[in-house]
Amino acid sequence: MTSPATLDWRTRVVITLGSWLIHALGTTWRVQVHGRQALLARAPEASRVVFTLWHGQLLPLLWAHRQPTAAMISEHKDGDMLARLVETFGFFSVRGSSSRGGTRVLLEAVQVLKRGADIAITPDGPRGPRYSFAPGALVLAHRASAPVVSMVAHVDRKWQLRSWDGFEIPKPFARVTIEYGEPVTLDDPDVRTAAARTEEFAQRMREAVARVEVLAGERARA
Repeated sequence: MTSPATLDWRTRVVITLGSWLIHALGTTWRVQVHGRQALLARAPEASRVVFTLWHGQLLPLLWAHRQPTAAMISEHKDGDMLARLVETFGFFSVRGSSSRGGTRVLLEAVQVLKRGADIAITPDGPRGPRYSFAPGALVLAHRASAPVVSMVAHVDRKWQLRSWDGFEIPKPFARVTIEYGEPVTLDDPDVRTAAARTEEFAQRMREAVARVEVLAGERARA
């Protein structure tokens, strides 16, 4: 976990103000969540899961989730800010990149899952390309025998940054519709075979985005 002492005072001020602004905005969002009830009802001894979410949808998804969950965050300097920010949503960070040969961080993440915490990964992070699916999440899920659960969002009114991920910031009183996908267990015979399924899981997330758009449309017409 990142220590506040590693960040200069200006960065700490930006994080504090940003966190306050996000929470002020978030209290106005009208959030509707689909598919989470079974996860909330799990027994303590039940398997933890690997959540996959697109980098550009981090903000509405973190706000809607707000459950004690690990988040895999890069060790780049901008990751320090993100690590501190996600803590305000009840997350804790595992630092490193699963998509760039990060053996250490993968081993640490496996232990996090086995100790009873879910973990969230952006398969197109930390640098893209947008909506690409790096194999790290699948490698982790296979090694930890943990199901993979997609998280996607639809926001009806938002600001969208001109960044590589098209980062989304819901506007005040926006309707935010969230879908948690069905858990998918990787029963492949070895980790290499599991890691080769990236296009399948990218397609699963594309289909989830299409579903949540339909749900949002039905909500708007209701």
